[in-house]
Amino acid sequence: MRQMSMHLPKVKRNSWQAILAMICGGAVIVMVIYAFFYLRHDPTLTNLDGRLQGMSLQHPLGTDQLGRDVLTRLLLGGQQTIGYSLLALVAALIIGIPFGLISGYKRGIVDRIFMRIADAFLAFPDMIVAIVLSGLLGPGIGNLVLAIVMVKWVSYARLVRSTVLSESQKDYVLIARTNGLSSMKIIRKHLFPHIVGHVLVLASLDLGKIILLISAFSYIGLGAQPPTPEWGAMLNDSRPYFQSRPELMIYPGLAIVIVVLLTNMLGDYLRDYYDVKKEV
Repeated sequence: MRQMSMHLPKVKRNSWQAILAMICGGAVIVMVIYAFFYLRHDPTLTNLDGRLQGMSLQHPLGTDQLGRDVLTRLLLGGQQTIGYSLLALVAALIIGIPFGLISGYKRGIVDRIFMRIADAFLAFPDMIVAIVLSGLLGPGIGNLVLAIVMVKWVSYARLVRSTVLSESQKDYVLIARTNGLSSMKIIRKHLFPHIVGHVLVLASLDLGKIILLISAFSYIGLGAQPPTPEWGAMLNDSRPYFQSRPELMIYPGLAIVIVVLLTNMLGDYLRDYYDVKKEV
């Protein structure tokens, strides 16, 4: 009985997180369907006669300083922010995972070269490196995604490398080598399943950080460029109207906060599900 009671909080926590994630996912789907099937607004078309309008049936969240529908731009901005964040995350995984697998399994000169490259990237904070790369590449959402990928892939490669180094010394891998299994089969069948949980936890937590990075860089003009709707750019565009129409900044700011909190909750859920240590 005592052992069962110790596991109850974890089950309840995971259940509530899963339910909340499903509710929020359903709400997002409903809002997207509403925007694309019932709202017929061009997110980039200006209408100065209808600028800074309040809530109405035609404009549920009103209009901005150029007369554009706020709800439509908010939803399309979510596509930009979340979509490019997922693109950067997937690209970092595609680069980092194979690099970490090869480096941790082969070792030798390959591992030493990788460690020198990783040390060079990790010598400075992610934000500083991203700012420098974005400044060198120039403003634009594509260049920003490239800069984030160049910063983020190292953390996944190091995580995979450390896991592979630990697992490759265990008996079941040594037995597989003795039985003549090729390196690719050992990596695919024995090592790759052990890194999935760690990578998913780190990726879910990193997604919120990437969303914040893209929003922050768009806010200062290094990300999405006008008139593209993006949450960080919408925050910047609404700054002059904060006193008269504060909701123009509240809507995208609240959207960023909610999505980042959800990604952190997803990371906590996956950490419990895969029983990954807190330091990962």
